[in-house]
Amino acid sequence: MRPDSLVMAAPEGSLRKRKVGGAEHSPASQPSLARDPADSPARLHTGTFWLTRIVLLRALAFIYFVAFLVAFNQNKALIGDRGLLPCKLYLKNVQEYFQGSTGWTAWTYAPTVMWLLDWSDMNFNLDLIALLGLGLSSFVLVTGCANMILMTALWALYMSLVNVGQIWYSFGWESQLLETGFLGIFLSPLWTLSRLPKNTPTSQIVLWGFRWLIFRIMLGAGLIKVRGDKCWLDLTCMDFHYEVILIISGNLSFLNWLTIVPSLACFDDAALGFLFPSGPQGLKKQVLEIQREDTQRVQPKPRDRGCLVRQVVNISLGILVAWLSVPVVINLLSSRQIMNTSFNPLRIVNTYGAFGSVTKERTEVILQGTVSPNASAPDAVWEDYEFKCKPGDPWRQPCLISPYHYRLDWLMWFAAFQTYEQNEWLLHLAGKLLAGDSEALALLAVNPFEGRTPPRWIRGEHYRYKFSLPGGQHATQGKWWIRKRIGPYFPPLRLEDLKEYFKTREWPLPEPPSRHTR
Repeated sequence: MRPDSLVMAAPEGSLRKRKVGGAEHSPASQPSLARDPADSPARLHTGTFWLTRIVLLRALAFIYFVAFLVAFNQNKALIGDRGLLPCKLYLKNVQEYFQGSTGWTAWTYAPTVMWLLDWSDMNFNLDLIALLGLGLSSFVLVTGCANMILMTALWALYMSLVNVGQIWYSFGWESQLLETGFLGIFLSPLWTLSRLPKNTPTSQIVLWGFRWLIFRIMLGAGLIKVRGDKCWLDLTCMDFHYEVILIISGNLSFLNWLTIVPSLACFDDAALGFLFPSGPQGLKKQVLEIQREDTQRVQPKPRDRGCLVRQVVNISLGILVAWLSVPVVINLLSSRQIMNTSFNPLRIVNTYGAFGSVTKERTEVILQGTVSPNASAPDAVWEDYEFKCKPGDPWRQPCLISPYHYRLDWLMWFAAFQTYEQNEWLLHLAGKLLAGDSEALALLAVNPFEGRTPPRWIRGEHYRYKFSLPGGQHATQGKWWIRKRIGPYFPPLRLEDLKEYFKTREWPLPEPPSRHTR
């Protein structure tokens, strides 16, 4: 073998001396890191996850921020003191189920800090939890610093909302955020607030926890499709699934963004380094120094008691996740697979899946009101209420809300598949609209009776919607949607018609409008 081939085969910097600025330097004085062209900073080695942790924590903090923002803006009207499904009433029902106790059984059934708070003003409690969550998530998002205390607080606060949120918080992404957030607790050191806590390298067990999560999400979503709807096998589902780009305009885009978070654990510092500047004081430079120190270290770094404790904690986490994964794996392998289900009250390891069946047509419930004394009169003028984002007015452009989520709009879509008897909250909403309730109206985009007396009657109409064809007759008229009436969804109702209905459900009756203003 030629001598020059030996040199070429040797690792860079391992056999040769290099000249820098006219002087020779021995291999010991130079890092074994390649350099980019044009004298740019050295490239990051593969296999370390310092920057990955920062990206993961900031991405998780961003999702938490959006979730708590949604909670702050909407929860008072949904589950507040006079909400559509008051959480105080829900907790009282849980109490009664356990013979009036708020002991361990009630806590395990509905883990929430609400058990510790004063229930006389639930709106305050809901705002307090949301604002704390917004503050903590903002700190982590902006600084990139987190510790186990902060991440545990975020997880506990959000779990407290999920477990009193009832149907509004009953979807798979709530459990997915809680599982993602639980793993996020173990990404960080216990106390230290530093973007690069050098004494706490990113745990491989935690990284594999995130990878196991994204694997289950993707596999579960795939299996439920194959088992659920034949259109996935004959390749026609996508004709309906992507009528509008989901991550941009879908009211479930929050789920798309959330699913990105655990997938980040599949990328190391070398893959994510492009996200960070290469300045002399930058994080990338600091990671390069850590890699250089590790490369040049002859003996392993001695471990202190804190490192040993953390190792025990991480191993315990791995054992816990493995144990809780047993029913999840059994569910994945079952021909009767169920999706979006939790097998433990803390929702640490869950089953996932989406779009097991795809609806081939879109139906919507349109709420309408009239001031006519007689709802059956042919001259009664019915005016539509418009929601924040769901289809209504055919001339209104589909909204782009990503990654925000409108919970009422989402449940209205599901209500269109069912009957109003299966969605009691819908009649509660109707009663509030009849009373001109400001909290309920804040959940809507357009109140046709703004500045006027609230309607005497409210009804629900069932419509079928589809997109207008580009260049077609309806599109040239400016219509985004073509809609056709299916029939009535619920009959015309007055506020007095709902009085007994509200009483039996212990809902506070909305204050009726003054009749003399009619």
